[in-house]
Amino acid sequence: MTRSSGSSPNLKSVKEVRLIRDRCKGCGFCIWICPKQVLSFSDKLNVRGVFPAMIKDDVACVGCGLCELICPDFAIFLERRRKI
Repeated sequence: MTRSSGSSPNLKSVKEVRLIRDRCKGCGFCIWICPKQVLSFSDKLNVRGVFPAMIKDDVACVGCGLCELICPDFAIFLERRRKI
């Protein structure tokens, strides 16, 4: 879920994985590529009638961004935030 970076010891940038469930077509590319197995398939259908990816362990996420890069539908992304 979080990966810290930044020049100031008090201000850090964290990356959180976000998923737009109804945009996902269930291809599984993000699940396959994640080195920390943060994602899995949901057991509930989305509006497209597929089992979308879901975030199962956001704490394990290291913020590498591979899921964001491989998603053909832009359904998953990393949100960067400032953390004090």
